[in-house]
Amino acid sequence: MVLLLFAAVCCAAPVGNAISAYVALKTGAQDDGGIAEGGSAADIPPRMLTAYKKAVQKVGTYMPKCQGMRWPILAGIAKVESNHAIGRTITDNGDIRPKIYGVLLNGSGQGGNTTAFPDTDNGRWDSTANGERAVGPFQFLPSTWQLIGKDAGGDKIADPHNADDAALGVAIYLCGNGRDLTKRAQLQAAIQQYNHSNEYVANVLGWIDQYTAAAKDPDLKNLSGKVRTVIAAALSQRGVPYSWGGGNASGPSYGICCTRSGKSGARIKGFDCSGLTTYAYAKAGVRLPRTAAAQAGVGQRIPASLGTNALKPGDLVFYAYASGRDSTIYHVGIYVGGGQMINAARPGTVVRLDAVSAMSGFAGGARLL
Repeated sequence: MVLLLFAAVCCAAPVGNAISAYVALKTGAQDDGGIAEGGSAADIPPRMLTAYKKAVQKVGTYMPKCQGMRWPILAGIAKVESNHAIGRTITDNGDIRPKIYGVLLNGSGQGGNTTAFPDTDNGRWDSTANGERAVGPFQFLPSTWQLIGKDAGGDKIADPHNADDAALGVAIYLCGNGRDLTKRAQLQAAIQQYNHSNEYVANVLGWIDQYTAAAKDPDLKNLSGKVRTVIAAALSQRGVPYSWGGGNASGPSYGICCTRSGKSGARIKGFDCSGLTTYAYAKAGVRLPRTAAAQAGVGQRIPASLGTNALKPGDLVFYAYASGRDSTIYHVGIYVGGGQMINAARPGTVVRLDAVSAMSGFAGGARLL
């Protein structure tokens, strides 16, 4: 696994921030070093999402005592390991081409590997007999795949480079000896078994939480008046692309150049985080200043010390680089309840539902309505 960093700036003044992700994918250059940004089902190729859901349906055949397997768990692993094989071709039967290979685990230090793993498959899955390397969208070692690999597609071949087979293999592996994955401790143990790193576990859990939140639609039945107007307006923009500097009270607009990492919104019609909140609140007759930090000065401030349970639907929710310093607020979303917010997260994503925990540096909220 390799620890990579990238700048993640969302809206307000262009200040730098870094978050990390483990990535086993080493073939083929991608934007931002191969680390994808996002957290809604919209960022998963449809064929991969189908594979995750099929695996959930089939895992009971092999692990009848397993409870709580769900597609966001598989998506969280795949996000970190290969970014859902984005950039590859995924055929109708689930084959992924070109195949995904990790670094050769020969103890060279490349990609952070310091232990040599002898060859176990004579190159059948990893295309080398000189050692082992992780394979497929879930980055299995061939030796592990020999133990848990199953045919999910009916071609009588258990192939770690096939989305359906690989997803089912991961589901079986995580289920272990009848785990109950609805229990957080057992879910953590399953991920820890997959990769013995506390940082890896925290990273995957974060993605699982985001996908879980994205899979649910907020209930607006009990909301009324301006709160419902704001949330409905923001939800109506789901799928609109992120644009640095984009969005205003009238709707999506072309943005500006550039974030600290060089991302430009000048050719993208959409929203950044504070552009989205400006638009949604304008629908309820509330005029907001343009940046996230300035918006923290509007309405009744909700201190971060009160926690996310103090938030109510319609509240602005803020994130800062430095705790207690509103001048360092870099991001804002709209809370919808149930631990979710409507979010324009960062370049390369779209407006979506996210877990409140999707962004780092929770800085409280503001109640305007």
